[in-house]
Amino acid sequence: LEMGHTPGESIRHDACAHVDRDPACETLLEAVLFFKGYAATVSHRVSRALWHGGERFAALYIQSQASAAFGVDVHPAATIGSGVMFDHATGVVVGETACIGDGCTILHGVTLGGTGKDGGVDRHPKVGRDVLIGANASVLGNIRSGDGAKIG
Repeated sequence: LEMGHTPGESIRHDACAHVDRDPACETLLEAVLFFKGYAATVSHRVSRALWHGGERFAALYIQSQASAAFGVDVHPAATIGSGVMFDHATGVVVGETACIGDGCTILHGVTLGGTGKDGGVDRHPKVGRDVLIGANASVLGNIRSGDGAKIG
């Protein structure tokens, strides 16, 4: 489960997020066919399922291919809530222990990263629900944002 939702529910909520929050997206079909942020999110959900199913190599392969195709590099172990939208979806990096809450919007150029190997096991940001992370923001280390925050 992805933060209380099945992967199928999360995938649908992700498509709905584009229609609800992106003025350029008018239909679910448009989100599915033309929005690479949506495709990157679906790819992550597949790679995460493989990762947690013990298929590390396959998960990393899908993550690598999705990163090259969509410009969104999300580690397969990262947790992404339901209804998340990567808007413009270019140059986004989400680290291994990062968590993104339900309903978040992440713009281009965002990094949710660590500060190095010496930070321990849990080394990436935890983003609350309904958070907006603006273009080119870098959020580093094991820090938490509150629900509804605007970062940028």
